[in-house]
Amino acid sequence: MRKRSLLGFVVLLLLGILLTQCAPPAAPVAEPEGGEAAPQFKLASIFPGVITDADYNTLGYIGTTAVQSDLGIETAYSESVAVPDVDRVMREYIDAGYNIIFTHGGQFISQTTDLAREFPNVYFIGEGDAPVDNPPPNLWIIDRNFHVGFYGIGALAALQSATGKIGYLGGLTLPFSNAEVHAMQQAIDDLGLDVELKPVWVGDFNDPAKARELAEAMIAEDIDVIAGSLNLGMLGVFEAVKNADKPVWVTAKYTDKSSFAPDNTISSLLYDFAGPLKQIVENIESGQTGGYYPLGFDTGVSLETPKHVSDAVATRVKQVTDDLIKGNTTVNKNTDPIE
Repeated sequence: MRKRSLLGFVVLLLLGILLTQCAPPAAPVAEPEGGEAAPQFKLASIFPGVITDADYNTLGYIGTTAVQSDLGIETAYSESVAVPDVDRVMREYIDAGYNIIFTHGGQFISQTTDLAREFPNVYFIGEGDAPVDNPPPNLWIIDRNFHVGFYGIGALAALQSATGKIGYLGGLTLPFSNAEVHAMQQAIDDLGLDVELKPVWVGDFNDPAKARELAEAMIAEDIDVIAGSLNLGMLGVFEAVKNADKPVWVTAKYTDKSSFAPDNTISSLLYDFAGPLKQIVENIESGQTGGYYPLGFDTGVSLETPKHVSDAVATRVKQVTDDLIKGNTTVNKNTDPIE
């Protein structure tokens, strides 16, 4: 169901997306010398939510349309697919002749891996937060590496804070969320800053009311920078910081959501699945059937240029991200529960 509160932002973001829907159908693949026809690839994408969420699912949809428009490959997609249904949906696409299956969400990785073993002549692209043990040769893994991005967020938040107290507001205490918090703490320690980090979980990625309540409680405790790791729940965080009686800053994840709180948003951790997805499909076309594709600041992740910060903070944050890209800094992937 379309979220009305997101309508304005969705309309702007989807203008570019909808243009790609009109891309011409895939061009015929030229027959190589020798008379053996090259394979005709067809990509099917499966999303856990709606493609109009202006968030994680929209990014997967943008990637899918980029494959169609830029590589000339026929595509199809299914949205709002629940975990118990994903096996059936993948099989239906395979029966319909789709030979590249992309599942956009870490919750689908087990079923995607199992089906890759069952259908060795179909290529699968799954997402997760770690490499798959003994992956089948026809499986590509996009490791989202959320912790790497949150190292940059932790540095920005700690450098920006005037109270010495920053907060992390997540949805569920999943391994990747724990890793995000540990990465923020590592950034604070590496910078040698005396900043306290308080993590809180809403219990839901899409509950704006509860997220606002918890954000307001953080603000009451003198936390002046809140790093959000939520989907629709970010709407509640934006309302909390906008209505605070003192300066409070916020960062968001996945897409630029600064229009919801332009005076309070200092940056967004942006994710791109179009580049990685196109590269993987091109690799499949060239004969590389499977592999591992880690996301990072050099492959699909970027920290939006900070706003409302001093030049000194902006310069230091850029140094942090540059060091990550150059390999001068290694972010530990620590998924241990937060004590």
